[in-house]
Amino acid sequence: MTTLVSPVTPVTPVAGWGRPGLGPADPADSADRGAVDRTLAFTAMGGTVSLRVTCAADRVSSADADLRAVAARIRAWADRLTRFDTASDLSVLNRDPWASAVPVGATLGAVLEQAMVLEQRTEGLVDVTLLDARLAAQDGGPSEPPSGHWWLERRGRHRSVSRQGRVTFDLDGVGKGWVADRALELLHAYPAAMVDADGDIALRVAHDTPWQVAIADPRDDTVDLAVLTVPRRWAGGRVGISTSGTSVHRWPGANGPRHHLIDPRTGRPAQTDVVQATVVAETALAAEALAKSAVISGSDEGLDLLERAGAQAEVLLLQSGDSIATLRTLDWMS
Repeated sequence: MTTLVSPVTPVTPVAGWGRPGLGPADPADSADRGAVDRTLAFTAMGGTVSLRVTCAADRVSSADADLRAVAARIRAWADRLTRFDTASDLSVLNRDPWASAVPVGATLGAVLEQAMVLEQRTEGLVDVTLLDARLAAQDGGPSEPPSGHWWLERRGRHRSVSRQGRVTFDLDGVGKGWVADRALELLHAYPAAMVDADGDIALRVAHDTPWQVAIADPRDDTVDLAVLTVPRRWAGGRVGISTSGTSVHRWPGANGPRHHLIDPRTGRPAQTDVVQATVVAETALAAEALAKSAVISGSDEGLDLLERAGAQAEVLLLQSGDSIATLRTLDWMS
């Protein structure tokens, strides 16, 4: 069931080009132009990363080599940003949650800089210091809002993290979005290219090939909730598309299932009427942060926040079963 909720409009499910759903709106377009799509999928960052470029038929070998090189860079970045490897840069930073003036490498420092920007843009809802709260949600322990503070100091090319109080970091989607955007930059030679970092998508579309992105329906993995078609006005530019929701990373609890999206205002899994949010923004990193914020905020606050934060389009699936999108999203659903 869908319901019109001003100023949003109900979403009508449509068939996608493929699932997981990203590719040319009409694959024959590429063939007609003597171009081919080259893809590479691999495991990284706790999920599947997919790369895709469109190239001339006589450049297949070089395109495949470029994809392998980008995959290697993604794995190297992921190794520095993961909390599941005790030797990673992030784990070293978390080793002493009270330490100050902790040097951090260029990759981790760059991600933390973006995290500070996103915290302001999302009005505090994106917070990379919620590791303790997430682990408490997973283990069923008590949790409170984070009480410590942190800041990043930069002297020339060197960065360090200082703390006031206990602070532990969990980059999660912020790291994936950053990786997706950086990887797309490495594919700058290709007018049409895509990096899907386990749901955080950085995309560049050529002028002559519209691309579509299918949004998975968490209630039924055999159908799509909706399909977004990148408008031609975005051709030649880049765009980020990300989906966040409470249907993954769930754990049983005495008071019902718990999920991984922590509300920093409470330190506990968000109480929300939004099951899943897909957001379009100028980068994958921004889209990921805004999608997560929309879920944590709930539909009313979330839609207002997305408008203030400059989201380009959004599709929200609610607990009621309704799927809604703002009027600005209609341009993406033609």
